[in-house]
Amino acid sequence: MRTKPRSILAAAGLAVASLTLAACSATPTEASTDLAHESDGDIVVTYNSPAEWANFGEVLSEFSSVAGIKAPNDPKNSGQSLAALQTEASAPVADVVYVGIAFANQLVEADLLQPYTPAGAEALDDTSKSSDELWHAVHSGTVAFLVNTDALGDVPVPESWADLLDPQYQGMVSYLDPAQAAVGYSVSTAANEALGGDLDNWEPGLSYLAKLAENGATTPAQTATAALAQGEIPILIDADFNGYNLQKQGSNIEVVIPEEGSLEIPYVVGLVKGAPHPNNGRNLLDFYFSADGQKLFSQGFMRPAGKPFPEEVADDVLPASEYERAVTVDYAKMGAVQSDFVALYDQRVR
Repeated sequence: MRTKPRSILAAAGLAVASLTLAACSATPTEASTDLAHESDGDIVVTYNSPAEWANFGEVLSEFSSVAGIKAPNDPKNSGQSLAALQTEASAPVADVVYVGIAFANQLVEADLLQPYTPAGAEALDDTSKSSDELWHAVHSGTVAFLVNTDALGDVPVPESWADLLDPQYQGMVSYLDPAQAAVGYSVSTAANEALGGDLDNWEPGLSYLAKLAENGATTPAQTATAALAQGEIPILIDADFNGYNLQKQGSNIEVVIPEEGSLEIPYVVGLVKGAPHPNNGRNLLDFYFSADGQKLFSQGFMRPAGKPFPEEVADDVLPASEYERAVTVDYAKMGAVQSDFVALYDQRVR
């Protein structure tokens, strides 16, 4: 059973009564005296923080207003952020990076992060942070079918992975490129797990994705929610929160957790090694994990790491029973085998 939102959360109306970072009257040009770490400039640079993703537009805007530090959005995806940090390693540009958890160990192995435990992240379990405090899971989503019902016309809403192979969905399905985007790799992993595979056996997923490609599926590199909203992509396999956000904006989008199963997708944040504004980065990470930061992320329909949806959005998302079909995996191993999967994907699917 699927439900559509019954109430709308007004992000613009959020009243933040007491922010620990600064007074609400602060502006990006004012220095704040209430930050836990003394400001080291008037800007903090984040990688992979598109305004339309996870409510980052509101999150960074609110941080900027309360901390007196400019915090521009950044359109990179996880793979592009990793590549940029590697290129800039000798002279870093970014202070903070956000990636799907499959990319977390790649950041660690490339020595691109420095230790920092954000205030509020101390209680995370061992699966939600690195052992040396280099990264922490800030929230999660779930792989889902995001369906533009207007674009489908008379074609029924798909309920399962198997449904998408039906010729009636020829050329209607997209998911992000698994070689470049964390959510694309998560989609591939979700399909593989749901169809009987695991991280040691990609055959079910590869076979399925090859058939999906034969049915006209496309794999854009960048966030494709705008194309979904416009009907250019009728069915996008992506993170559930992107569908809920489009619903909130008025699009006729249905969110479907496939019948065979799905995958939970944690997203992690870390402080860049050699960051030009490390204290500003620490202050931003503190804000992400503060009650106010988490509340803003929840308005983008992100679930706090290891927790259910908060009460204020529970009526606007699928019931908890639908999410029982979403599994977790050994995310460290998922990251470790990603390059092997991509090589097989290039051979079998592209």
